[in-house]
Amino acid sequence: MSDKEVKDFMARLDMGLKLAEKRMLQEKALRGETVVVYTEEEGIQYIPAQQLIADRAVSQ
Repeated sequence: MSDKEVKDFMARLDMGLKLAEKRMLQEKALRGETVVVYTEEEGIQYIPAQQLIADRAVSQ
């Protein structure tokens, strides 16, 4: 694979992962479920999917 092909593949993969995450969050929000999130600063957290969607919309 050339460098261009690798970059294109990585870009498509990244886009696909973002789409899958968005769909997963939407489905969990519809069912009122929570999502487990880990950060080094705050450790493990259980956040309602709806709140996570709202937080990400504000930060974008």
